[in-house]
Amino acid sequence: MNPWLLLTFTALAECSSLKHSAPSCPVLCSCSLQQSQVVCSQSSLTSFPADGLSPNATQLSIRSTGLSTVTAHHLSAVPLLHKLQLYHNNLTSLPADLLKGVPHLNTLDLTGNRLVRLPPNVFAHGSLRDLVLKNNLIEEMDVEWFSVNGSLILLDLSGNRLSSIPSGLHLKVPRLQSLDLSDNNVQELQADALKNLRRLETLNLAGNKIISLQPTTFTHTPKLSKLFLQENRLKGLPTDLLQGLQRLELLLLNQNQLQCLPSGFLGERGSSFQVTLAGNPWVCDEKMEFLKKWLSVHPHSVIFLDEVTCAGPEALKHRQVASVTDGELGLIQSDK
Repeated sequence: MNPWLLLTFTALAECSSLKHSAPSCPVLCSCSLQQSQVVCSQSSLTSFPADGLSPNATQLSIRSTGLSTVTAHHLSAVPLLHKLQLYHNNLTSLPADLLKGVPHLNTLDLTGNRLVRLPPNVFAHGSLRDLVLKNNLIEEMDVEWFSVNGSLILLDLSGNRLSSIPSGLHLKVPRLQSLDLSDNNVQELQADALKNLRRLETLNLAGNKIISLQPTTFTHTPKLSKLFLQENRLKGLPTDLLQGLQRLELLLLNQNQLQCLPSGFLGERGSSFQVTLAGNPWVCDEKMEFLKKWLSVHPHSVIFLDEVTCAGPEALKHRQVASVTDGELGLIQSDK
């Protein structure tokens, strides 16, 4: 045989062998790091990309597609999965056994689907740490989604249609450190809603319809360091609402309906403490004495201090609260 022809056949055979031994990747997806990371983001994708999915994949992201169904059988093809992102798809429901075949999963992101109701035990998964259900259509949060004494650290249910927060969360997610319930329809927080969530550090309740809070609302969350209450309908706050929150570093109260703060409300805070108060209809009369004095002592603790202004009376309208004198507040001066 012609030696050049022999070399040609050998090269073709080697190329063919390499082609067949090369790891595969699902159609309409891209893979990296020896197929351990898979990203599927083609809008034409309408079914779970099982064909070509490596069993060694540890991260799978299916986003902005037409995917409408995912099952436990689908996920059993990737038993080593650590991180699963299924956001901005067309999922309307999840099976209760969804996660049974992915024992190592610690992050699940379901942002931007059309989920309304979820079955019990759907997130009863031993290794799950971060759960994001942001921007769905969920109307009710159910503690039965979780197993007793679960390992969840972060729970994000922002941008849904929740009207209340169930009690008993501490029995299911006692390790929770971050809870985001912003941009829902919550009107009232039961006194025991956050009971014994002693590891909670960040709580976001912004963008709801909360009118008032109980004095003991945060009694059982001593590690709370960031509290977001902006863009609600708060008209007043209990004097001792923040009592016991010695680690609080950030408090957002802007864009509510507060007219004054009760004496002693903010108390003595560390130099790192920051608060927002703008966008409230502060009434600059004798009830403003506490806030005015606190602002004068802690001006660097207030974000957008110059936007904390009087809404009334008319003579003081638009004046910065910190600049108003005791006389203008109507405070009685003691005789010297």
